[in-house]
Amino acid sequence: MARPFTPKIVTANALLEGDVIYLSAQNTWVRDLSDAALFDQQDEAEARLAFAAKDGMIVGAYLVDAVQGENGPEPVHFREDFRRTGPSNHNHGKQAEL
Repeated sequence: MARPFTPKIVTANALLEGDVIYLSAQNTWVRDLSDAALFDQQDEAEARLAFAAKDGMIVGAYLVDAVQGENGPEPVHFREDFRRTGPSNHNHGKQAEL
């Protein structure tokens, strides 16, 4: 039996900066997870992933399980929650802003 579909977001890394980015509802890349589009249908999620993969300014696009939170999508898995905070080796990027 197939597993039920879990809502998804599309994530990747910006090619030049290396930042974690997310696909918005306007098909633009955003750096804040709360601005990401949450896809409730498998066909739409896969179509948006295919669209994103054609962008020459990103690398490693994939789908992430997520749920709708109070301020937008929230990742289901620890890895993605950790990833959105930025590099873990030094205070630079998103961590430098804190």
